[in-house]
Amino acid sequence: MALTSLKKRLITIAVAGVLCPGLLEAQASRRSPPLRTRTSDSRTVQYGLASWYGPGCRWHRTASGTLYDDQKLTAAHRSLPLGTTVKVTNLKNGRSVVVKVNDRGPWVRTRLVDVSRAAAIRLGFRHQGVARVKLTVIRKPPAAHKDMEPSKDLDSTAGAER
Repeated sequence: MALTSLKKRLITIAVAGVLCPGLLEAQASRRSPPLRTRTSDSRTVQYGLASWYGPGCRWHRTASGTLYDDQKLTAAHRSLPLGTTVKVTNLKNGRSVVVKVNDRGPWVRTRLVDVSRAAAIRLGFRHQGVARVKLTVIRKPPAAHKDMEPSKDLDSTAGAER
């Protein structure tokens, strides 16, 4: 019994998904819509895909220096200053949660934000793994704490004699 070309193609895709799951994600990412950003009334609004940190990340150090706790409402974002408070809204079900950016990521090009497990549960997408979201910046940290940069005052005293 000869396999039709469609059946052969489906079997190839299934085998590729098992042997190399990243391959299918890469193919899907080519079709995913670009991230959109809009700034109005001093608030930044972004649209894109959110995912959540897996259990293997628990208690690892984040970019802000704190330990990742999957029960806290936190997030990772590539460019927002650490300490920024954002509202994440699931566009499919309307649920929203306020989280604090304490890490860098996500490292999948098509994703906008990684949220903690607790945030994913509140947003209603923990079992799906990803969701289309709207991210609204509520409050950025004071300029002195932006991305935890060292103070220039400390640098000026580095060579002083005592």
